[in-house]
Amino acid sequence: MNYKSEYEKWLNNPALNEEGRRELESIAGDEKAIEYRFGAELEFGTAGMRGIIGYGTNMMNVYTVRRATQGLSEYIKSLGAAAMKRGVVISYDTRRKSEEFAKASAGVLAANGIVAYLFSDVHPVPMLSYSVRRLGTIAGIMITASHNPKEYNGYKVYGEDGAQMSPEATAIVVDYIEKIADYFSVKETVSSLIKKVPASVDKSYYKKLTKLTLSPEAVKKVGKTLKLVYTPVHGSGYVPVTTILKKLKINVTVVPEQVKKDTEFSTVEVPNPEFKETLSMGIALAQKINADVVFGTDPDSDRLGVAVKDGKGEFVALSGNQVGILLLDYILTRLKEDGKLPANGVVVKSFVTTGMAKAICDDFGVELVDVPVGFKFIGEKIKEYEADKSHTFLFGFEESCGYLRGTDGSRDKDAVVASMLCAEMVCYYTYKKQSVYDRLMDIYAHYGYVLDRNVSIKYSGLNAMKEMNAVVDACKTKKAEKFDIYNVVAVRDYSASVRRLSDGSEETLNIPKTNAVYYELENGSFICVRPSGTEPKLKIYYSVRAKDEEAAEKAYEKMKTAFESFLK
Repeated sequence: MNYKSEYEKWLNNPALNEEGRRELESIAGDEKAIEYRFGAELEFGTAGMRGIIGYGTNMMNVYTVRRATQGLSEYIKSLGAAAMKRGVVISYDTRRKSEEFAKASAGVLAANGIVAYLFSDVHPVPMLSYSVRRLGTIAGIMITASHNPKEYNGYKVYGEDGAQMSPEATAIVVDYIEKIADYFSVKETVSSLIKKVPASVDKSYYKKLTKLTLSPEAVKKVGKTLKLVYTPVHGSGYVPVTTILKKLKINVTVVPEQVKKDTEFSTVEVPNPEFKETLSMGIALAQKINADVVFGTDPDSDRLGVAVKDGKGEFVALSGNQVGILLLDYILTRLKEDGKLPANGVVVKSFVTTGMAKAICDDFGVELVDVPVGFKFIGEKIKEYEADKSHTFLFGFEESCGYLRGTDGSRDKDAVVASMLCAEMVCYYTYKKQSVYDRLMDIYAHYGYVLDRNVSIKYSGLNAMKEMNAVVDACKTKKAEKFDIYNVVAVRDYSASVRRLSDGSEETLNIPKTNAVYYELENGSFICVRPSGTEPKLKIYYSVRAKDEEAAEKAYEKMKTAFESFLK
């Protein structure tokens, strides 16, 4: 792609809106900026597309959104008139231009004769996922960049099962998108094909969630006196999270400064509840009112961050792995106590998520299945189990603060149901006169301590993804026998679906291919390296088993130093 000529084509196109013209005129002569904006096309992958908001082929703007929607429209039209009539449901979060992009998507679908259901206000990922199945649409669109910085927005596509669109269907959509050379040729229309999502969808979603409660007695006893602080971090979680907690009669105090739908997320550096800093206002309020727990959700409310009091009464932010461990243990414990733990129960997690999950599942006699990073792969497993009746899905989670219980609600990670489950979990342990933190320490004491950390290395520029993939590819050809104190017992090359053991033998991995290298270390520890699919970061995951936290921290530092040296 000749980025200079493409820049001129956009700048001189009479169909370019005035905002776009001013923006592109402002970078005239800035070679680097022009190359970044027009040196590539914004990639549409299995997670949709995500990028910095701005004008150009490599940016998120109304023209790239229309083009993507036209590609989706062509795919739907190829499925026939019935699929077009079933339509597409569209939602959006509180980010810059989210509503504009959602309306543009609806307009393009309508111009193609496809029914579009559009939410009248912001709704989170889980409610969009649920609405696909509730309304029986052929697909769904969610306008969001999840937890990314405010400069980003994105476009996710969901299949008719409510999970993110499969790789096979995505490949067909991408083929249609790539055939559209003229970004300005795609038109919108306003017609009766654009419909409002019925209010009954929201009501039925909450009804489905309340059926997933596990400790009604404990909630009834302590829910009204529980002190829970919640922050939606200016995102779409405010209404659904507070609604479900109030339905269960669990007391919740909201951080007032972070309720407002703010496109700039002005009270935080990044709207990512994985970081303690993002929960800082919630923690400050919790300290003021002597609360028990703090929750925070990201802009599209698919991720939940949690902070609890430690043994000294200080608030500590739990990692996504720790919340996952607690929820897994809580769900299996309550199902077993009530005699409802199925013999064919299964838990699904991403392969970079804590190794502690296997010990817990083994203890309860529940199968654990690993999938690649991306909640769509958990959604695919749910669909598979529903079809062949081989397993009963109990819980799915990722280390990046994504959790899901149940199959009647969302088919993506759901911070609304996770908030409900975490709140009743706090009620349960409070009722049993134990803190959540103490329960976490009990888990470590029972199964052995595991320290899970991940390190993100930022990349920038047009070739960021290429450079990150090159680092991972280089690992496939390097021999690795040990990383400081831990020997390597096997290496998994997920791009080739191969597990190579230290004795030279090989096994086939029955898992979808993805570009990641995973080092199995002795005693169940691991290191994994992969490029992020949603932002320009190389991600390195460390899971360290040791006798206690102090030993794990020392081992982690040694492993990290050794692995960073290995990468160089």
